[in-house]
Amino acid sequence: MSGEVPSRSSRARHIVRGPRPETVPALVGRACAVVGVLDIAAGVFPRFRHSRMHAIAEVLPGSLGPFAAALSLSAGVLLLLLAHGLKRRKRRAWRAAVALLPAGAVSQFVYRHSVIGALISLALFVPLVIHRDEFKALPDPRSRWRALANFVLMSAGSLALGLVIVSAHPKRTIGDPSLADRLTHVLYGLFGFEGPVDYEGSTSWTVAFSLGALGLITAVTTIYLAFRPEHPAAHLTEENEAQLRALLEKHGARDSLGHFALRRDKAVVFSPSGKAAVTYRVVSGVMLASGDPIGDVEAWPGAIERFMDEAKAHSWTPAVMGCSETGGEVWTRETGLDALELGDEAVVDVADFSLAGRAMRNVRQMVKRIERAGYETRVRRIRDLGEAELDRIRRAAEDWRGTDTERGFSMALGRIGDPADGDCLIATAHKADDQPGQYGDLKAILHFVPWGTDGVSLDLMRRDRSADPGMNELLIVAALQAAPKLGITRISLNFAMFRSALARGEKIGAGPVLRAWRGLLVFLSRWFQIESLYKFNAKFQPRWEPRFVVYRASGDLPRIGLAAMQAEGFVSLALPLPRFLRHQAPAPRPCAHSIAEQGVRAA
Repeated sequence: MSGEVPSRSSRARHIVRGPRPETVPALVGRACAVVGVLDIAAGVFPRFRHSRMHAIAEVLPGSLGPFAAALSLSAGVLLLLLAHGLKRRKRRAWRAAVALLPAGAVSQFVYRHSVIGALISLALFVPLVIHRDEFKALPDPRSRWRALANFVLMSAGSLALGLVIVSAHPKRTIGDPSLADRLTHVLYGLFGFEGPVDYEGSTSWTVAFSLGALGLITAVTTIYLAFRPEHPAAHLTEENEAQLRALLEKHGARDSLGHFALRRDKAVVFSPSGKAAVTYRVVSGVMLASGDPIGDVEAWPGAIERFMDEAKAHSWTPAVMGCSETGGEVWTRETGLDALELGDEAVVDVADFSLAGRAMRNVRQMVKRIERAGYETRVRRIRDLGEAELDRIRRAAEDWRGTDTERGFSMALGRIGDPADGDCLIATAHKADDQPGQYGDLKAILHFVPWGTDGVSLDLMRRDRSADPGMNELLIVAALQAAPKLGITRISLNFAMFRSALARGEKIGAGPVLRAWRGLLVFLSRWFQIESLYKFNAKFQPRWEPRFVVYRASGDLPRIGLAAMQAEGFVSLALPLPRFLRHQAPAPRPCAHSIAEQGVRAA
């Protein structure tokens, strides 16, 4: 292993920090949202636009009232859509806002004849032009699924706003149309047709043009998103993977999560020397790294600096999930970010493990019972398995997954049996039945990835639902007992979130705040398996290694938490493919199996 991480004084004094909250873009983004709301209000509500000047203009030839209302409404909706991009300093959002604000000012003056409304739009236009250098962020990764999401959300928003438009003229509405009639009118109007609701005077034209504008915005934005060039999320190239494997061969013993950097749906940045790297994935604008940097610890600062440069270039929120205490110290020292303890990793030292003793009685009894039921175990390196058996194991792991959504990011490799992963360890449970199942006598699988030359880290657990409870305990014990012959001295099990709070909160003398926090975690465990994972890990009497989340500001934590849950597969904002289509889809570099559902199946 390398020596200590160099202090800042031993390297370049200038450290490029992450994208701290920018005052001008944040204020401009909020102001853009306010102007958008004003433009929408000007286009929708009659009381918002009445004035003496408007009454005179209505009788003039060629009055642009209905057209200006539609323009005001369109500009307002688009400005609301652009507000978030402006806050994130996106260059394309700036260009669109610079084009839209004058249109909003014109519509405010022509339709409402409001000098103040026009001046507000122009007042926002001026700082956008003056501070144009603040808006240089590059685009995010994107695919054409964004077009479908836009169509669904814009259609729902257009229906809701259209219903407000149709209902905003009660004094000029002829008759008393029902809610169904109003909704029908909105639907017809979005497609440019006349609906069942009638109005007096020019109001019919105003409503028709406004609804048509909403429909047009929905169509244009969806078509734009569907046909613009895709910018797929970066992933590991074969060259990147070869470089990472070389670093892991030299320095992989430092971090138990190191091998998970080889997930092929991650991107990577290397230090200038090439001796260290940080792997990451971008999720909902969060640049999410996991574990410690890979490689020589003395080169970590260079890789971290490159990571922060990339975050700043795209205006991504930088975050690190599950780094060690050493990693957290380096990240916070080199970037000025903060760290918060997230939980603990369970590590079992093979030399200290034994089934003897009162503490291991439950595990010992469960293992003996399962062995008496006729189960046997095999623990081997992946390279020692034949292709036919590997294929059967892969198909079983896919079918035995507990959810339709693939889970795993920070502690999941996302594949089994790749030729490059020959050092991975696999433990399988077998039982000869009178009527063999689809996968023969195979009943359960544990897959481990290398942790240096003398350790392994748990990747996934899968078992046949018809198998007896306790398969996971059986296979962990089998792996621990076989470890000495395989040269393994330590095994990393699951990561237990908020373990210290759960452990301290149930002890005598725990205060009301700690007990309340533990109670909340127990409640959340109904969905996220927080307590069950901790209790499962604790059965094997591990030592606990703290893991941390590194973040820029407290206000970023909810967003980082959502991004982490998306990455781990607990929350999905995309439209998933049906399982039969996923089986048929080509996957030359497969990804994503779950660590999050480990350990709890035994219950």
